[in-house]
Amino acid sequence: MSGRPETERKTDGFDAGAIRRQFAILNREIAWLDNAATTQRPEAVLKAMDQFYRQHNANVRRSVHRLGAEATAAYEGARATVARFVGAAAPEEIVFTAGTTAAVNLATFGFARWEIGPGDEVWVSALEHHSNWVPWQQAVKGVGATLKVIPLTPEGRLDLEVFRKGLAAHRTKWVAVAWVSNVLGAENDVRAICDLAHAAGARVLVDGAQGVAHLQPDVAALGCDFFAFSGHKAYGPMGIGALWGRRELLEQTEPLLYGGEMIARVDDLKSTWAEPPYRFEAGTQNVAGAVGLAAAIEWVRDLPAGAHAYVAELAREAAARLAERPGVRVWGPAEGRVSLVSFSVAGVHAHDVAQVLDGRGVAVRAGHMCAQPLMRRLGIESAVRASFAPYNAPDEIRRLLEGVQAAQELFT
Repeated sequence: MSGRPETERKTDGFDAGAIRRQFAILNREIAWLDNAATTQRPEAVLKAMDQFYRQHNANVRRSVHRLGAEATAAYEGARATVARFVGAAAPEEIVFTAGTTAAVNLATFGFARWEIGPGDEVWVSALEHHSNWVPWQQAVKGVGATLKVIPLTPEGRLDLEVFRKGLAAHRTKWVAVAWVSNVLGAENDVRAICDLAHAAGARVLVDGAQGVAHLQPDVAALGCDFFAFSGHKAYGPMGIGALWGRRELLEQTEPLLYGGEMIARVDDLKSTWAEPPYRFEAGTQNVAGAVGLAAAIEWVRDLPAGAHAYVAELAREAAARLAERPGVRVWGPAEGRVSLVSFSVAGVHAHDVAQVLDGRGVAVRAGHMCAQPLMRRLGIESAVRASFAPYNAPDEIRRLLEGVQAAQELFT
């Protein structure tokens, strides 16, 4: 590859260093290339959470005192921010959860499982994270329903023709699909999947965890029925996320947690639930987390023009350079990478590659990525994943490549 790196040619003027300076944890010699697992938090997010605890800390929706009102306003303001971010029709369509896993489980066991019966089918894609696979396994278990898998094409795309034919039997009730694969790195055609599913009378849940930091979420444009994501993969706190659901579906959804502040009335022998979303938010909520999530969303919205294109270019450049190395296999489609690249090194275990890289100050993910069914379809047990954010620099690709070379020299 000659001339200036592709990353530099297409993203002139973007200042990754200015972004990086907003992250205290990155003020050290570390190349954080594990963003698909968790991004770091900018000062704006840390400040918002600190300010909540220092100035407004109280339980929400309980007290009439001043701090209680301030905390409730902050919490509901965060809900409104999330609603605008995903294109919800109203804030009441947003349920705060502990993250994507909790959101998927709420949609699956609070609503979907009541629609699944003998002879029915649920489809998941071959590239789903365990969080959007295992709950559906359990939902069909014991009710006489079947879990089906949308396969991959040789290019690493979802085979929608097989999916289309599978829907023809009109047995499908639910479809679960990731917006962006956490292993293969490309955006899936969620709109096409939703259109096919709805035409067959099925509903769709989208795992948006890997997409929200890099793509503009719009649940209406995607056409899904439920949408789940986590804050910590989009520069927000750990332990907070959200489930968006169509209002008419949330009204039919049963809560999974019971206790304080999720009820309308409690009698000796029965209780009635509050309206959505409050029926799903029992107990003391992670209010500071919600405030931090809202701050992270605002931070993402304020990113300079070209930030997301810059991240995609880093991923494409890394994939291209890795693919040039003898003995390195890059996984996923050649086009459409959003933010990450997964790869294998012949004769070297993924964990060994990651350890060598860590010794050089480069943090990557290594293992099965919580996607064991996909790994088996690829014919591997594990892989190495480098994932990017606006604070990463093109030079970190060089450090990644040098670390891979060092691992090859050490172990082969």
